[in-house]
Amino acid sequence: MSKLGSTSISKKAKGIFHSPWEKSFDKILTPFEEFIHQQTSSGILLMLMAALALFMANSTFASGYAHILHTTVSLGAGSWRLEMSLHHFINDGLMALFFFIVGLELKREILVGELANIRNAVLPIGAAIGGMLVPALIYLMINPDADAARGWGIPMATDIAFAIGALALLAKRVPKALITFLVALAIVDDLGAVLVIAVFYTDTISMQPLIVATGLFALLVLFNLAGVRKTTPYFIVAIILWYALLLSGVHATLAGILGALTIPAIPKYKPELFSRHVKELMQRFDASHKPGQSIMTNDALRAVVQTLENGVHSVEAPLQRLEHAWHIPVAYLVIPIFALANAGIPLSTDALTETLAHPVLLGVTLGLVLGKFIGIAGVSWLLLKLKLAVLPKDTRFTQICGVSLLAGIGFTMSIFVAELAFAGQPESLLMAKTGILAASLFAGITGYVWLYLVSKKPADKTESSQ
Repeated sequence: MSKLGSTSISKKAKGIFHSPWEKSFDKILTPFEEFIHQQTSSGILLMLMAALALFMANSTFASGYAHILHTTVSLGAGSWRLEMSLHHFINDGLMALFFFIVGLELKREILVGELANIRNAVLPIGAAIGGMLVPALIYLMINPDADAARGWGIPMATDIAFAIGALALLAKRVPKALITFLVALAIVDDLGAVLVIAVFYTDTISMQPLIVATGLFALLVLFNLAGVRKTTPYFIVAIILWYALLLSGVHATLAGILGALTIPAIPKYKPELFSRHVKELMQRFDASHKPGQSIMTNDALRAVVQTLENGVHSVEAPLQRLEHAWHIPVAYLVIPIFALANAGIPLSTDALTETLAHPVLLGVTLGLVLGKFIGIAGVSWLLLKLKLAVLPKDTRFTQICGVSLLAGIGFTMSIFVAELAFAGQPESLLMAKTGILAASLFAGITGYVWLYLVSKKPADKTESSQ
């Protein structure tokens, strides 16, 4: 008998039946490790979707690609009807789920993550603020005119999936604390982008829907204070909140952030109670188990397993459960669809010189590449010199500089802001998107090479110490 066959039989003899991709108990990942793994994979998928969008926009499929994006999507019941283009639906509807995940990550970081400890939080918060202000100032210096100046918020954002994906490729060479620093920085950066969208990219406001939206948000807060841990009520109210914000003129995707901030972060069971509960259930499980009998025909055994599943959900905070449940569909479906719908930029070599000299393109490109580097590295250096912050564990300042370059990858959020800033200005929008792609490509390559050169493998460190 072959070795493969004997291995398969030995696993069956132990009561293990799974395909190679179903080994759910074989490896235990911390929430942070799972988050990094998903961001890395999402970054690769984003890259493929962006390349596909560019191909579609610069091939014989260009007219069909544009036609699909402008197809009307209609939702209705009775006399009520909501109509928008597919492109609009993706940017205002699906992306609300992206902002929901951003909100969950932000709340978790503030409560128990890197931002929970003031001493550790000072550096990423300060660096993120510098990384938002300097790019905006560089853009405005190049584009002081009113129409073009509306794009000042574009180079402020960092794409968390791309940046972390690039850094994760160097996971064996860089300390884990450096990845944590970038995550915290990117989340603060996302919060800044959300505030900019809410305050500066809302043109007209309709007060009646806004008052309704305020009342709905208050209801969500009331759910939280009343100890409601079922997520369905939050989901239903958040959908209505999204529609109210859409009618108010405030960008509807903010409903995702507001809904996420009200999700409870306190579980029903404390760990001690859960541990005692599980032990009691396992005793009942063992007592109900009959050798050779399938769980499908053992009602008592099935009831214990179901109760155990309910207990597992109760020891997890709803915030953790939703972040785990929604991260995969957002990372692998929502953001790639957004990239496919928004990265299709028609490129022309005929007017390449004029394109490269366009002030909007220059402002976005220099803001993301130069502005992010100066803002993040500069503020970090200043905070460290003034002893107001400390470097993450096992991290050198040269590695912070490398992260400053990676932060110039501004893909998802930058394109999102560009769509808002230059709505009705197709030429400026085209230049902004071209600048975002160019800057993201340059920042990703230079950041990766920089970190590769300044970081050593753990084995090299061991050898040098001997």
